[in-house]
Amino acid sequence: MLGGFFLFKSTFIVSGMTFLSRILGLIREMIFATHFGANAGMDAFLVAFKIPNFMRRLFAEGAFAQAFVPIFAECKTTQDHATLKQNLGYVAGTLALIVFVVAMIGMVTSAIWISVFAPGFIDDPYKFHLAQSMLRITFPYIFFIALTALAGSILNCYSRFAVPAFTPVLLNVCIIGSVFWIAPHLTHPIVGAAMGVCLGGVVQLLFQLPFLYRISMLVLPKWGWHQPIVKKVITLMVPALFGASVAQISLLLDTIFASFLPTGSVSWLYYSDRLMQFPLGVFGVALSTVALPSLARHVAQKNEAHYRHALAWALRLVLLLGVPAAVGLGVLSGPLIATLFGYHQFNATDVVMSQRSLIAFSGGLLFFIAVKVLVSAFYSRQNMKTPVRIAVICMISNLILNAILIWPLAHVGLALATSLSALLNVSLLLHGLHRRQIFRFHHAWWLPLLATILSVLIMAGMLYWLSPDLTTWLQWHWLARVWHLFLYILLAGIVYFACLMLCGIRKRHFVQH
Repeated sequence: MLGGFFLFKSTFIVSGMTFLSRILGLIREMIFATHFGANAGMDAFLVAFKIPNFMRRLFAEGAFAQAFVPIFAECKTTQDHATLKQNLGYVAGTLALIVFVVAMIGMVTSAIWISVFAPGFIDDPYKFHLAQSMLRITFPYIFFIALTALAGSILNCYSRFAVPAFTPVLLNVCIIGSVFWIAPHLTHPIVGAAMGVCLGGVVQLLFQLPFLYRISMLVLPKWGWHQPIVKKVITLMVPALFGASVAQISLLLDTIFASFLPTGSVSWLYYSDRLMQFPLGVFGVALSTVALPSLARHVAQKNEAHYRHALAWALRLVLLLGVPAAVGLGVLSGPLIATLFGYHQFNATDVVMSQRSLIAFSGGLLFFIAVKVLVSAFYSRQNMKTPVRIAVICMISNLILNAILIWPLAHVGLALATSLSALLNVSLLLHGLHRRQIFRFHHAWWLPLLATILSVLIMAGMLYWLSPDLTTWLQWHWLARVWHLFLYILLAGIVYFACLMLCGIRKRHFVQH
């Protein structure tokens, strides 16, 4: 019970901090929409931002974190503090040099990156050169954010979840500040946002250093390519790197396909994806952030019973929170886009187009959240190969679905292909866990499942009945939009959790197996 309550409390803390970050992220996107709209400059910035984000998820939150956390948790259990710090210095120094070289190469070869990841821009010199210029500014971001991710992984292993979860807030603050204070003085104002990205990487790293010092984990980086711990991290990181790259390549495939669609398609996908990322970050990222160190610790302690309890708890929360989030996002897709972005440069057409792709993304939200937890179940056992094989299958399926669905559905088909690939990913991961007898559904799951389905149906019916059509939303003043949206979300939460209680769901279903 105490272990379950600790996980619930930790997830609540991470969710709260992530919620704050996502709120600022939405404010950032609102500022983007009102200042830049969905035009050629915005499309160019999104590509220039997405490429270092792709690298970040490989070297930072992706492969490196997934390989490092289980090993660091094991070392923390078996080594004295001095040895642990020495090994950490080798890991930090090796990571820093590698990502520094990658960042420098990326800046020099920026034209090649744009040609590969946005080939549709080649025939548009303005888009191409603007994206290339901004990529040179944003590429150094991966150096700072990789070290930030290392610091965050260490803090998470010491159960200091709040600091790493709060850190992304600073990136949003830097980008927003740059749009207001730097962009107006530039020939191409959108370049100011790119400067904010690089500045945000520096600020995030500096912010976490004092907290590492407090737990006596602030070390001097040292090159240690041949050190045993570095070799072990690399051994696990290589398959995880491939797996993470597969997942990120799937996302970049959408951008590649969208670059051939009419101007605005990249932006429509981006704005709808950002709204989908809000609940994914609050629930999915928070759950996986807390679950991975916990699962890795149970593996290191050879406590299979507690391991299964922690995994079952995380998946139960995926069900109870992910389903209403996905349904609510789909039903309120139009009001959300209109309220947050539908002003000035972001016109009614942009709202409708973004709404359509958001509906397609919302269909996969539950599976996006579940994947983060299920992958952690494999990585915590230092099993990198199984998720990689599954990710390859899903990438191929995503590519095929993109090619099929883009013709009848344009950018909406790209979003739908991503959701369908996530469904396949979840199915294969669950099958892998079931085959290894790590996790199995049993009779205790029937009550949460049936209660969730019934409660969500009632909630969705209420929202559909109350909410007016999109034309009405667009005619309202922004205050009226915000007030009605807040009211509907509040009512949806009250109705859903009230229905859960009437169906017999209690606090114990959230905190213990």
